[in-house]
Amino acid sequence: MKALQRNILDGIGNTSLLPLRKILPSNGARILLKIESENPTGSMKDRMALAMIEAAEADRRLPKNGAVVEYTAGSTGVSLSLVCAAKGHPLYIVSSDAFSKEKLDHMEILGARLQILHSESGGMTEKLTRDMIEAARVITEKTGGFWTDQLRNEDQLSAYHKMAEEIWSQTDGQVDGFVQMVGTGGSFRGISEGLRRHNKKVRSVAVEPAESPVLSGGKTGSHKIEGVGAGFVAPLWQTGLADQIDLVSTEEAMAMAFRLAREEGVFGGTSTGGNVVAALRLAEQLGPGSTIVTVMCDTGMKYLKTYGSKLSRGA
Repeated sequence: MKALQRNILDGIGNTSLLPLRKILPSNGARILLKIESENPTGSMKDRMALAMIEAAEADRRLPKNGAVVEYTAGSTGVSLSLVCAAKGHPLYIVSSDAFSKEKLDHMEILGARLQILHSESGGMTEKLTRDMIEAARVITEKTGGFWTDQLRNEDQLSAYHKMAEEIWSQTDGQVDGFVQMVGTGGSFRGISEGLRRHNKKVRSVAVEPAESPVLSGGKTGSHKIEGVGAGFVAPLWQTGLADQIDLVSTEEAMAMAFRLAREEGVFGGTSTGGNVVAALRLAEQLGPGSTIVTVMCDTGMKYLKTYGSKLSRGA
């Protein structure tokens, strides 16, 4: 029986690790999915939001009841909204109509003040990301708030080092490969670093949208896998950390998200679908007996309207 928690923030982390039962590689390799939907907002971003806020509180960059500012595709904003509500910090969020309405509503319900930017293409692009960053900078100047600046903030890495420790413990050290789609680069970097502290031979595969393969040296483009693929190389990205970079299209990621729901009962977002597509590919490379870990980044409940439109077209 779990002990009583002090507050909602104690529910962050220590999530389950689930072996896929039906969506399997042909060679008998094992794919394990870290179920980050068990976090309070249903997203792995709860981990990094708490780490960024507590680090800023500890060194007094963020005073008691001080304001917080961030730009976000949604999940980080929801997680910051939860943390700031629990800790008493006013929160200013810059986001866009390109992203899930459920996430925007969730942020507002938790008390965040939103500025919504229009997206010309309806998807994530480099221009939209840079416009959101600039809007956050302006709000920070006006309010004097603390800008968490997720694309640059290394305080989040400690949260993902802890996540790597969870994975290592849950697998009894049996990890051959790790796969993760790249957004800020923080989770891929932190988990890869953490696993390699135990075993330098763990193969790390970074994944990006096929429509915007900037980490692979390609051209930026529009895609609809929320929370990843900023359209440029994020500052937290470290060249050489990934053993390889894989490309997954929006269509492939969406199709796998539906398969996970229908065949495994695992209802995640499109980035989760992309992770599993790439994990299956890595499993074929590493061969029989290998164990590949990837992440269910968030719950599909954040994308009901997005998925509903897909269903209406006969998916």
